[in-house]
Amino acid sequence: MPVFPSSEWLDAYVAGINSSAEFAEAARTFEAELSYVFEAEPECGHPRDVWASAGVSGGVCHWWRYDVDPDEGAKAEFILRAPYSMWKEIILGAVDPMEAMLDGDLAVTGHLPTLLRYVRAANELVTLAASVSSSFADDDRAVTTAGAGSAS
Repeated sequence: MPVFPSSEWLDAYVAGINSSAEFAEAARTFEAELSYVFEAEPECGHPRDVWASAGVSGGVCHWWRYDVDPDEGAKAEFILRAPYSMWKEIILGAVDPMEAMLDGDLAVTGHLPTLLRYVRAANELVTLAASVSSSFADDDRAVTTAGAGSAS
């Protein structure tokens, strides 16, 4: 079970994206580079901001990188950003991803008209994060959620 966040966790997340019929349908005409920021919370065992980036087109994630330079990550068309503890709550299913976005707890930045057009795809991306079986450095809890499966 991969530790969140990590390169192994990102691999499992992308496998979920690429096996999700819901994401494939919602994002079939979407093409963008995305960045995710897992903001530092030293008290939770997450001492620094970590950036990950991915390239999505045609409902498929074609490439992804973990621990990218923030200057590189900031060039993405869309950035999903939250403190480590908020990502953890989303993954544990304690917080609804759409509510987190609407409340500003999960910041999503990018071209607003495109975001509105692909809000279902954006929601699915965050929901898929919750489908990854994850462990966390700051406690012994782990979550296994039935969901996306693995890419073939």
